[in-house]
Amino acid sequence: MDVKNYIIRQISVFSENKPGRLASIAKAFQEEKINILAFSIAEADGFGVVRALVNQPDKAFKKLTSLGYNVAFTDVIAVKMKDEPGGLFEIAELLGEAGINMEYAYAYSGKEAAVLIIRVDHLDEAVSRILTKGGTLLEAKVFS
Repeated sequence: MDVKNYIIRQISVFSENKPGRLASIAKAFQEEKINILAFSIAEADGFGVVRALVNQPDKAFKKLTSLGYNVAFTDVIAVKMKDEPGGLFEIAELLGEAGINMEYAYAYSGKEAAVLIIRVDHLDEAVSRILTKGGTLLEAKVFS
């Protein structure tokens, strides 16, 4: 098992939380033909953080920084979970029992399964624990 296969580079964009900011980011992605595979928006004290999984993270970083955005990469994992009641509980319990903290998460539901995108404090241990307990992680190449 190579943990690196499961680590996904998420792009985080920090911006003022005001009308037109998300449109500007989305337009930049459109112009560069960058596909958004999953995203979330969080707000705190007038600023927002757009977290996104995109198919060309380096290109996205370059474009957004050229437009003056503060952009960073974060390593996350994508856990396939049951798309039914209890699916999230199974993953949260597994990580909690291992002493692994979920710093934040967001999810999407597809045709085949739900997927939970997670930022954890012990990435390698989380990957190992999920796989050894029979969980399914999506490989990073799914998001490129």
